[in-house]
Amino acid sequence: MRKKWVIPSVGAEFVWRMEDVLAVYARPYDPKQPVVCLDEMPVQLIAEKRRPLPAQPGKPERYDYEYRRNGTRNLFVFFQPLAGWRHVWITERRTKKEYAHALRYLVDEAFPEAEVVVVVQDNLNTHTPAALYETFEPAEARRILERLEFHYTPKHGSWLNMVEIELGILSEQCLDRRIPDEGTLRREIAAWVAARNEQRATIHWRFDIPDARTKLARLYPDLSESS
Repeated sequence: MRKKWVIPSVGAEFVWRMEDVLAVYARPYDPKQPVVCLDEMPVQLIAEKRRPLPAQPGKPERYDYEYRRNGTRNLFVFFQPLAGWRHVWITERRTKKEYAHALRYLVDEAFPEAEVVVVVQDNLNTHTPAALYETFEPAEARRILERLEFHYTPKHGSWLNMVEIELGILSEQCLDRRIPDEGTLRREIAAWVAARNEQRATIHWRFDIPDARTKLARLYPDLSESS
């Protein structure tokens, strides 16, 4: 029997957040107010115990089933769709402290001339302005926060964050093999980022508010029930 997918009844809370994000995506490019999509992903560092067998005609490179775990790293991925720019920041952990430092990087290093950096992100429990106050002195936390504008994807709506697509491309093009250590991880990702940025590779987002109201009408509250 073919599986039937059931979409949860999400209602007004979902649709207002969805439309809020889509309205941000509809803004024209403004270097003074760059729109940056942010998300994280973990990466396992896995070293070989034996040298892989090299590829031969008709046969791919073959890896032994045994390997050595060298821990994990977290990747903060920043993606500015309208500029075709991305940056990957590698950390040992994914806590509020790392998130706070990622935000400071955005305003001080990535976009020092911007009036405000518009951040699209999901509702992960570390994604809160409180993280700034838990990491920095109040004056520093407030300084950073005043140059940020947050927009959150709805619950069950992480697909609305364009960086999710970029994460998939990163996984397919750069992280689709065993990476033994942090040094290798940094080199591989830096090369991938440089190539993508040089191409100004971006995502041609075609889903807007009118599309949402038509194609996802079933997700909107039924006002006839309250009349």
